Amino acid sequence: MEDDIKVPLLRHLSSDKQRQSLGKRVFVESKKLWRVVGPAILSRISTFSSLVITQACAGHLGDLELASLAMAITVLANFNSGFLLGMASALETLCGQAFGAKRHNMLGIYLQRSWIVLFLCAILILPVYIFATPILRWTGQPEELSVMSGKAAMWCIPLHFSFVFLYPLTRFLQSQLKNYVSAVSGIIAFVFHIILTWLFVYKMKLGLFGTIMTLNFSWWMNTGCQFAYVVCGGCPISWNGFSMEAFSGLGEFIKLSVASGVMLCLEYWYYSILILLSSTFNNAEIAVDALTISLNINGWVLMFAIAFFAGTGVRVANELGSGNGEAAKFATKVSVCTSLFIGFIFSCLIIGLQGKYGLIYTSSTEVLGAVNKLTWLLAITILLNGVQPVLSGVAVGSGWQAVVAYVNIGTYYLIGVPIGLILGFSFGLEIEGIWAGMIGGTAIQTLVLTYMTIKCDWDKEVKVADKRVKKWDVASSQTSNESN
Repeated sequence: MEDDIKVPLLRHLSSDKQRQSLGKRVFVESKKLWRVVGPAILSRISTFSSLVITQACAGHLGDLELASLAMAITVLANFNSGFLLGMASALETLCGQAFGAKRHNMLGIYLQRSWIVLFLCAILILPVYIFATPILRWTGQPEELSVMSGKAAMWCIPLHFSFVFLYPLTRFLQSQLKNYVSAVSGIIAFVFHIILTWLFVYKMKLGLFGTIMTLNFSWWMNTGCQFAYVVCGGCPISWNGFSMEAFSGLGEFIKLSVASGVMLCLEYWYYSILILLSSTFNNAEIAVDALTISLNINGWVLMFAIAFFAGTGVRVANELGSGNGEAAKFATKVSVCTSLFIGFIFSCLIIGLQGKYGLIYTSSTEVLGAVNKLTWLLAITILLNGVQPVLSGVAVGSGWQAVVAYVNIGTYYLIGVPIGLILGFSFGLEIEGIWAGMIGGTAIQTLVLTYMTIKCDWDKEVKVADKRVKKWDVASSQTSNESN
């Protein structure tokens, strides 16, 4: 009874509750969902706002500085962080379902395994930063942009390694409904980021180097705060110290992590390709700047959708782990409807502003004019983001990452990118054409995920979740016994 009181989200619906009105059930589920989503929004908005401030500072330094930072962070860092973030999402499946099944002792082991796997992966993809300049030259970027972006990429290496520890910590905490810790940590880091920006950029005049250093310091502060909370007693039932058990079962863990990484990084890389292609048109700096501004506004709004991605993943994983498939299904419906409504509101707001949001980043009339042309495409993208990340959250909570990875390859890269290239180059629509084609790929992917969710056998998913948790628990128990 005490465990049920401590974890109210995992209680099954009684027959009385099942007979409650639809409005009452939606209200109850919304409270459970927003308990995860609310802090997740604060955490992600504060973290992303640090990036916005950095890019705004770069934009006011000059068009080349903004374009270089866009290449270093929006393309290269996102290219790599997308894979690491996806690999960390394996914890959303494993920790979420283990927490729902009340096998709390496994969560700390999963966290340490994730650190090991992500650190090895970060080492393997480090050459992307080191050889950024020749890579950008190979993709056809202008020489001056390639050289400055290469320097910026090298300065981003500390940021790269912060992803290794921060992403697993965030998912470890949110699976236990402790993502308020990430929210507080993110706000502290954001305030620290503002102070550093004032010091490095405006007082010490460190230029582009100073703007990137502010990101390095603030992200590591965020990481340090969450790490300190976990290891200093904030998670007594799920963290029992460092253990050699973390090195057991790495093969199976890597399989799920790679599937998660491929699923999510294919989405991150999708719009990074758009940035790369935009620089091949006339006035490359203006094109990259306009697209960077539009995608950053999209990224800001996307933090709401990603919060619902996290909330849906936690709710679905927890309910499947506790054996309640019907509750997981209902949580999915409530989350999709809520997120779609928020996306609709933001889309209308973007249309109403008609490109004026570009003033946050630049005062260049050329760039602002280019931003205004992309307004409708941005509004449609934001509307689609009201649904697509939530359905991806269902996939993560259920452990469908491998299947969704194939869906992403087909819809994004076999449909969206080719159509975009045809519209952009063959029809001469340039950025607008490429983006429109890629929106088509996103729309088809959303329809496929919707079909998968509607056709899902939730009772079967409960059995799969139970089997998965028991498999990992038995494997760790055997390793523990052998070590003893």
